Amino acid sequence: MGKKQRDCVTCGAPVGFRDRQHCCRCQRRMNEQAVKESCPSCGKDRVLQQDTGRCIICSRACEQCGHPVRAAGNRLCRDCRRKAERLDAQQPCPRCGKPGYLREATGWCGPCSHPGSPKKPPSVCRECGELRRHAGLGLCSPCWQKHPGRPFIRGEHLRDRLAEPPLWLGDFVAYVAARHCIARACGFVTDLGRLLEDEHANSPHALLERSRRPGRSMGSFARALEDFFTLHGLALPTDQAERLAAGRRQHRLDAVPEPLRPAVVSFDASRMRAQDRARRAGTRPRSDHTLETALGILRDLAVFLVNHQGKDDWALVDVHDIEAFLAGLPRARKRRLTVLRQFFRFARSKRIVLVDPARTLTAKEPNGFRGRTLTLDQQRELFRRWTTDEHVHPHEALMGMLALLHGASSSEVRMLQITQVDPVAQTVRLGKRPRPVPLDPASWAALHRCLAHRAAWPTANPHVMVTKGTKARRSPASTAYLSHVLDDCGYPPRMIRSTRLVDLVNTMDPKLVAAAFGMDPQATLIYLADHVDAGRLPDP
Repeated sequence: MGKKQRDCVTCGAPVGFRDRQHCCRCQRRMNEQAVKESCPSCGKDRVLQQDTGRCIICSRACEQCGHPVRAAGNRLCRDCRRKAERLDAQQPCPRCGKPGYLREATGWCGPCSHPGSPKKPPSVCRECGELRRHAGLGLCSPCWQKHPGRPFIRGEHLRDRLAEPPLWLGDFVAYVAARHCIARACGFVTDLGRLLEDEHANSPHALLERSRRPGRSMGSFARALEDFFTLHGLALPTDQAERLAAGRRQHRLDAVPEPLRPAVVSFDASRMRAQDRARRAGTRPRSDHTLETALGILRDLAVFLVNHQGKDDWALVDVHDIEAFLAGLPRARKRRLTVLRQFFRFARSKRIVLVDPARTLTAKEPNGFRGRTLTLDQQRELFRRWTTDEHVHPHEALMGMLALLHGASSSEVRMLQITQVDPVAQTVRLGKRPRPVPLDPASWAALHRCLAHRAAWPTANPHVMVTKGTKARRSPASTAYLSHVLDDCGYPPRMIRSTRLVDLVNTMDPKLVAAAFGMDPQATLIYLADHVDAGRLPDP
């Protein structure tokens, strides 16, 4: 090294060359680093090999599994070497012919040297009388699987294993055994034992929270626990419905374009606070469906503004943009405009917009009934279908007859319970109607078919309409099921009910119809047709 010319800019050591800024040590480290690249396998800065494109350590791969081999002289990784050593130590057994470790005492492998106890000889099953091997209580396996005492036996075994079994364990076993099949009830007892034997708390609320599955469905076991605990007053119902509603709202918020999303999120938060205040005050809070519908309208408006109008700020929205958006669905103009007025009033109060673009817009439309109704021939066809066709599902026949002859809504039929049916007077209580509704013979026959269909299932559900998903619970059938129960006949429930209401309102006093159906008097006035009966006019 020559005479010192300057100090190294990296480490401060002397530099003996005039044309260099770094010392020899830093210069050598920089040259070595220049030829290194990040290895795609280990991610470290190494010199990559030309044939493999990886560092030298990662280039040495196992010949069997492909994992890296650290030592340069090995062709197999550690696990494959140990596996090969174990296989080399094995020899074929003279008795069974399978490879294994031969014992010195017998010269056979381990299973052959220590054979298990022989199987019990088959005997006659005390239930079916066939010669089979027994699974328990003198029963063969098929008969044991159908034995009604299996859940109770498993519950007794669980009680013996637990140091402090809960007092409600026997009641829960009897509850699930009466409402579910034997295999499902045994599975519920097993799942309960898994929760009771872990290190967490075993209170009913803690068990209910740990039994819930993530996702849209909380699971059949969690639903059975919730029904049992709420029925016996041991725990409060879960917030599964609120979680699902929050997920649906979040899905609509995520679909709003990013520039317009913060205002919609703030609007949703304010409406949720208003819903909570109304629930605490005991007034009528907005339903989750109303909140989700409003978010869906705002999502559609935001997408329309960004994609068609080229506007990414709420302050740029004017009345022409709102009119263009409302023109896309003319029949939904009133509902959409109501939501937009609420949103822009909120946005103006929060200084998001300076002028409310929806303030001057109106949605004038007639207040009368504009829905579709059935002709007389169509009503006769449906009546014959639900009274003579045995292949029609009992739920369809009951829903159709109550809507066609008694103007029952889907919610009234959905919430109808066994205790509201009077078999002596042949009457039922529908919804908020002040008086029991007397049924004609055709409607009573449809109700009798539905009750017979319900009696075929071992259920304790108090409702008349019991489905496969609600036969083990106490909740009514879902609204989605009721909306599709009349799909086979080709007419929706609202159309059939509207036909009956239009006929009653136009032939009777609307106030009497409102009093009989438990409706508001103004609600029946929309069904008054703009038609004058020629028979009631004076003779000219």
